[in-house]
Amino acid sequence: MERDPLLREHLRKLLDWEDAHAGFDRAIDGISPARRGEVPQGQAHSLWQLLEHLRRCQLDILEFCRNPDYEEPPMEEYWPPAAAPPGDDAWRGSVAAFRRDREELKKLAADASVDLFATIPHGSGQTCELILVADHNAYHVGQIVAARRALGDW
Repeated sequence: MERDPLLREHLRKLLDWEDAHAGFDRAIDGISPARRGEVPQGQAHSLWQLLEHLRRCQLDILEFCRNPDYEEPPMEEYWPPAAAPPGDDAWRGSVAAFRRDREELKKLAADASVDLFATIPHGSGQTCELILVADHNAYHVGQIVAARRALGDW
């Protein structure tokens, strides 16, 4: 049995997995615009900050995997400074960009010309970071769900 296609399909599914927890689309569906910039009591980030962090990190990992001229951004660029989005267009744009980049990662996972076990030449020993991005996304999607619950918006 050829295992490579099975692994690729599993990795592709993992990027928006919903078997064991809410996925990104469910977590952001129906968020009240009035709640997007609120930081729930006892938590460190607003829904906007979590969304933007997810988008920025996912794009960064995608670029690391596919761009030989990749340069890591400064750490402060992984989180937006403002708690609230600058407007509805920024929110919608961030959601759309996250979904678009997730699809690009899924294409990367499915691309048989990509050696999933080869180290990234411009990295420091990493391979294609699909599991990292899936794990990172799952963690912060869980934070979105927790923040929505704390805000009474779940």
